[in-house]
Amino acid sequence: MKSPFIKAVAENMKMRRYAKRTIESYVHWIKAFILFNQKKHPTQCHDKEVEQFLSHLANNRNVAPKTQALALNAIVYLYKEFLDNPLTLDLKYNRTSAQPKLPVVLTPEETALLLKNIPAPVSLPIQLLYASGLRLMEVVRLRVQDIDLDYLSIQIWHGKGGKHRRVTLAKELVEPLKKQVAAAQLYYQQDIHSTQYAGVYLPYAMALKFPNAEKEFNWHYLFPSARLSMDPSVQLYRRHHVHESNLQKAVRETSKAVAINKPVTCHTLRHSFATHLLQRGADIRTVQEQLGHSDLRTTQIYTHVLQAGANCVRSPYSDL
Repeated sequence: MKSPFIKAVAENMKMRRYAKRTIESYVHWIKAFILFNQKKHPTQCHDKEVEQFLSHLANNRNVAPKTQALALNAIVYLYKEFLDNPLTLDLKYNRTSAQPKLPVVLTPEETALLLKNIPAPVSLPIQLLYASGLRLMEVVRLRVQDIDLDYLSIQIWHGKGGKHRRVTLAKELVEPLKKQVAAAQLYYQQDIHSTQYAGVYLPYAMALKFPNAEKEFNWHYLFPSARLSMDPSVQLYRRHHVHESNLQKAVRETSKAVAINKPVTCHTLRHSFATHLLQRGADIRTVQEQLGHSDLRTTQIYTHVLQAGANCVRSPYSDL
């Protein structure tokens, strides 16, 4: 059972509208920090103990740079936002020095082969990963009203970093999306007449702001789960979105079945979307906006894998 302190930390993050997965990750690393310090209360620890913990992650657990950064973010939140005792900006700890890997990118031919052979039940959401460059959770969390067929675009709300953006929608997916909306409506008609049905889950305080929205069709998930599930907060049933593991498994198994000799994941399709856009002459800032990157340097990594060479530089040897 969670300690009262950990429960209070989690409730504080909920109040600040942190994403559910962020709360889970932060709680995990705050608990790890407390256990590392022999369960000493965080108010009795500060810079020195944080430096030792972060160095331990690098030296003894050999975690990836992003993992160490996530642990730091969790502890910074704990001291700055919850305990109101911010850490020193100049922490001295051993940083994980391993360089991040370049993204795995499929060729257009490999992409077409993969998408053609994806099982039908999850074909459309996986096609959207590539067609619109979406993250896995952005796809499964799409609501019916997020699809704008008039302007061939998709609205992404509260993406990574809490940002909103509008991305492109391939015209070839218009008809499949219309069929998916019709399929989602069948589930909706089945659920809405049940007295146990609590409506769709709404994030943050939206359920209070829009009291009727949870029963309105446009707020329901575009890719609903095949079964209802109990919402423990209200002890009533809701229909959640399709589970992301279904998409992950389909991509992994299909890539092996069609003999693509690369480590292919759902995120590989997002990498491929960005790289293929750049190959077709798209401006890097346009690609940045489509992907929802805050920093252009994050987008620039895709220039490193283009066929023209590192950073799209053409070797003078080719002109000899």
